[in-house]
Amino acid sequence: MDRRDFLKTSLHLSALAMIQLSGIGCSHQPESAGSPSDLPALPYAKDALEPFISSRTLEFHYGKHHQGYAANTVKLIAGTNLAKLPLKEIIQKSHGIKELVSTYNNAAQLFNHNFYWECMKPSGGGKPQGKILQAIEQSFGSFDAFVKAFSESATAQFGSGWTWLVKDGNQLKVINTGNADTPIAMGTVPLLTIDVWEHAYYLDYQNRRADYIRAFMDHLVNWEFAAKNMDQNA
Repeated sequence: MDRRDFLKTSLHLSALAMIQLSGIGCSHQPESAGSPSDLPALPYAKDALEPFISSRTLEFHYGKHHQGYAANTVKLIAGTNLAKLPLKEIIQKSHGIKELVSTYNNAAQLFNHNFYWECMKPSGGGKPQGKILQAIEQSFGSFDAFVKAFSESATAQFGSGWTWLVKDGNQLKVINTGNADTPIAMGTVPLLTIDVWEHAYYLDYQNRRADYIRAFMDHLVNWEFAAKNMDQNA
């Protein structure tokens, strides 16, 4: 190995070490994460969402899939003009650029997963209160109508992707994004999401995606996080 290869290898290993260390000690809000090498710590223990999502699912989903997106993002932006940008800007600047499709996919999946974990909490779910409930009722007619729209949209998503509650101007909307796509590349503000890639639920629910969605809505949604996202983008 010559000196140039040694330096490149050392830099890459250092970046991966940063990913490992950033997952220890505290939870970070995804909207404040300034470095794409930040793999935020889970905001709860890996078994905290049981029996609705198992620790085994989180071990694979967070420890393999999510961490893989973080490592790939670091590798892909190393030595480019994207390397010092916040994660959201990396996503926005790589969106739609053919030569940067791998960068976009990995950075977007990193953001989406950062956001998804914060959308859940132990003993969550049910009906929210306050301004976010009012906004949901104004946009969908009733909370039950929103739950129906969100659940049906998530169930109907063909293949891998995400279902989101987003703020678009003065309206709240339910949208789907396929694969790695994310609302922040499309000019809307994400408030809440559910991951409907099979790796998010298959160990616990097999092909029963609708049961996973029902458990998410009834027992896991972190409405305080969604409300904060709405308030910060009033």
